[in-house]
Amino acid sequence: MDFNSFVRQLSKIRNIALPAETSHLKMAPPERRDILVNLDLNAVSPRRAAVLMLVYPKNSMATLALIERNSYKGVHSSQVAFPGGKRESFDISDMATALRETEEEIGIPRKDITVVQPFSEIYIPPSNFMVSPFLSYIDYEPNFVPDPREVSAMVEFPIADLLDPDCVFLKTMPTSYSTSIAVPSFRVRNYAVWGATAMMLSELKDVLNESL
Repeated sequence: MDFNSFVRQLSKIRNIALPAETSHLKMAPPERRDILVNLDLNAVSPRRAAVLMLVYPKNSMATLALIERNSYKGVHSSQVAFPGGKRESFDISDMATALRETEEEIGIPRKDITVVQPFSEIYIPPSNFMVSPFLSYIDYEPNFVPDPREVSAMVEFPIADLLDPDCVFLKTMPTSYSTSIAVPSFRVRNYAVWGATAMMLSELKDVLNESL
């Protein structure tokens, strides 16, 4: 999908009912599915976070930005994710969190970003976060300035790759639920994208396919 086609599709995208859990469960690790279906938010009192699904033109193609997080002592160490982070007390909204964190993590000025719409929230059991993703775009190819304290590498890939059915595969890996489990993943360049990020990408993929 070229970038201009993506922009032309935005009016359709805004009018599509979000598939939410239907899309999320396609890429959920097996143990997480039961947690999500039976989730009682009042019992877990999750913290809030927000991320940005940022689209931009690269070689005329609509391209998504992901980051590889640094290695650290935590459940999301070295994972591939959308730029974003936890909501702070001074953030006026989840969208403000996503814009601020994106500017801090990868250097895209928030004033340059057009937010299209929020996508469905997703709960992350290992860290007890409720994450709000926001589809957005900029109309130029960015010069990323990754924060070395948080970002190990930028992971850029065309939306066309996401829409390819062959990009989904099962990867056997250790998770917070098991020492070895087959997890639905997206193949993005040389990375396996799984967990909450894959579940958000699944909803984006379904919405984009419906808009075509």
